[in-house]
Amino acid sequence: MDAMERTNLPLQDRREGKVRDVYGLPPANSGESPRILLVATDRLSAFDVVLPTPIPGKGRLLTDISTRWFQFIEQRGLAYTFLLSTEVSDIPGLAEADRAALQGRVVIGTRCEVVPVECVARGYLAGSGWVEYQQSGRVCGVELPPGLRQGDRLPQPIFTPATKAEQGAHDENISFEQACEIAGEETMRRLRDMTMRIYTEASAYALERGVIIADTKFEFGRPVESAGDPGSPLLLIDEALTPDSSRFWPADEWRPGEEQPSFDKQYVREHLLQLVEQGAWNKRAPGPELPADVVRNTLGRYQEASRRLFG
Repeated sequence: MDAMERTNLPLQDRREGKVRDVYGLPPANSGESPRILLVATDRLSAFDVVLPTPIPGKGRLLTDISTRWFQFIEQRGLAYTFLLSTEVSDIPGLAEADRAALQGRVVIGTRCEVVPVECVARGYLAGSGWVEYQQSGRVCGVELPPGLRQGDRLPQPIFTPATKAEQGAHDENISFEQACEIAGEETMRRLRDMTMRIYTEASAYALERGVIIADTKFEFGRPVESAGDPGSPLLLIDEALTPDSSRFWPADEWRPGEEQPSFDKQYVREHLLQLVEQGAWNKRAPGPELPADVVRNTLGRYQEASRRLFG
């Protein structure tokens, strides 16, 4: 399977995220909102570094997973989303070869001004939350019971915002109060409520299908034409509940007190951490090439998450 590492389409406002190429699109019809095109490449990032080895097919797989979750969220009235279309035919001015290459990789959405806070929901103690808890007994200012172990289920899910860093920089966990200083209290209260509604329903759905969503992060924005209005709609943007933005564990192998097996890119992180321990990498760009078995097994984990969640 050929990998798509980047695109260079004849469209305006091209920019490159960690794993997506982004373009501006005009409104579909007069009087409608400007649009944005996200193209999911097969790039993979870890520790905020884009790795030189792509995962062939990853972009199509994550687009499918994210689109299904967007539909899940809207059908249940949990939030509005920016999703307008996933049809390549809705992109103007493309050559036939580009249309074929983009099939299954595109999301066309309402163009939004992004709220500069990552909205993270945690139901289990892992990752940076586990590190912070060991140091202070808290996560993002939320006090937790003493004696919790790595991988433990929390008494109830918690909202733990983070700064939205530029590419190459690290997101940092912040308190809800700090998030309010950045984005405004009313906005953050609305985002917290939406985040927790989505996480609660999505994690229950996933658990019935053998997947624990230990934590996940969302991004929200306001349509650009109403971005200055604090009462304007807040839309879920970018992606939703993918193995790139979430921590997915097999429910039948959950063992609190240790590192959990996963259906996400934690597998890649563990490989990279071994290189760090050996002094072969320093967590800075450029990242190391991934061996063929790591590429194959990473894609296999993503595929298993998709199979369990959506058949």
